[in-house]
Amino acid sequence: MNDFLTALALALVFEGLAYAAFPDGMKQMMLRVLATPPATLRVFDIAAAVLGVAVVAALRFAYFPA
Repeated sequence: MNDFLTALALALVFEGLAYAAFPDGMKQMMLRVLATPPATLRVFDIAAAVLGVAVVAALRFAYFPA
């Protein structure tokens, strides 16, 4: 649970930094996201989730072998 909360906090840090550094760019990106079809968003979101799980698993096995 501690790892999950740490990851969630880190995601908030990165998102906050993006909005602080590029507020106009983030607004434009949100407009593009709203214009993107839901099916396209779903495919990219699933791919991002799978990639994230793969990276976490690879790091776990590399630094904490069973």
